Amino acid sequence: MLVRIRGLYLTLPAASGPVNILNGIDLDIAEGEAIGIVGPSGSGKTSLLMVLAGLESATAGSVRVAGQELTGLDENARAKLRREAIGIVFQAFHLIPTMTALENVAVPLELAGRADAAERAAASLRAVGLGQRLTHLPGQLSGGEQQRVALARAFAASPRLLMADEPTGNLDRGTGALVMDLLFDLQAQSGATLLLVTHDPHLAARCDRTIGLADGRVAGSGSF
Repeated sequence: MLVRIRGLYLTLPAASGPVNILNGIDLDIAEGEAIGIVGPSGSGKTSLLMVLAGLESATAGSVRVAGQELTGLDENARAKLRREAIGIVFQAFHLIPTMTALENVAVPLELAGRADAAERAAASLRAVGLGQRLTHLPGQLSGGEQQRVALARAFAASPRLLMADEPTGNLDRGTGALVMDLLFDLQAQSGATLLLVTHDPHLAARCDRTIGLADGRVAGSGSF
């Protein structure tokens, strides 16, 4: 299993007192699966991704990703795991506004010590149809193009796990459909495991399996 979760709890502090976000999640995800994660707002979908990415630390339980137990890793080790095995696409594009498309994709590769960072970044941008936009700044790109840069950045390092959190939330329906077609194509070509948080049942239905969350717990799953 690429992802194995047992007894996962996440409790975060708040002004009114501790808030239980995730409440005893058990989950197995195989290499190469495409998983749709669905549920109402506040059910813990994004928090689950953040724990899997090592951006939040579990309060209790076991979380294994790509053979590593996250709960035993310090921040540097979790950052290394993200660079080597995990790609993330957010609803907001999270591009550096003063860097070109090529630089935005190349920076994580450079941080990972890849000597061919620029070449890999350019190839990844060409794969998402942006070969003519390498030197453009984010402000010179449309929303759909910016999200394609984010996709290129996420796939450039050939991650084993790709997590996408409402990746079309800031796009119109037509542009969002094109971005999702590209995302599923890239996932199929690369063999990466995909975790897709979405409110769209049609997108969830394109995945191999759906996992429903409610009140921080797994509320159901299904295959299509």
